[in-house]
Amino acid sequence: MSRKEPAMFAPARDLNVHDELARCIHGLVAEHLGVGVADLAPEVSLVDDLAADSLDLVELALAIEQSLGVVLPRRFLDEVRTCGDLVGATLTLARLRKRATNRMDEPVALRARLTPAVAAWAVERVLVLTPYAAESLADDALRAGPGARLELRLAARATDGAVGRVREQFSRLAERGIEVRVRRDPARGRSAA
Repeated sequence: MSRKEPAMFAPARDLNVHDELARCIHGLVAEHLGVGVADLAPEVSLVDDLAADSLDLVELALAIEQSLGVVLPRRFLDEVRTCGDLVGATLTLARLRKRATNRMDEPVALRARLTPAVAAWAVERVLVLTPYAAESLADDALRAGPGARLELRLAARATDGAVGRVREQFSRLAERGIEVRVRRDPARGRSAA
């Protein structure tokens, strides 16, 4: 008896997502343009075959955004001509959104050191940078006042994207006179024992 591969590892997973997305979009097109779902083949032109005008297309785009949680750029409607184009372009945007969301949700571990300009002390913390932790660090830096220095050191394995996100997250502190340094810890080799 052959064992069925779990769905999460199935090679045809993208086809299932594509089919589900196509059904959802075809339902929205049918609802907004007053046609049957059976009439919506990939090669059917939204404007020529279904007589959609610009207002219909805008309403359809808004419905897709609301239903699928994607943001459709302004040029989206200019590039989409057929039902197949609509499904393909929406799937591409959904994949890009998922990748971006996954990258943004990755926790960033770091060591933070805050040194005020005039005091002979420093506060050092090791933490995972959650929104609350970022807000607390920024508040502490603002309380330390102009001339303070906030050093944020990420693990050596941190990606360039993670370093860039952390830099961007604390960039507004420079406007308040706080020096922010974001860098990776140097890779440490293990000595043979």
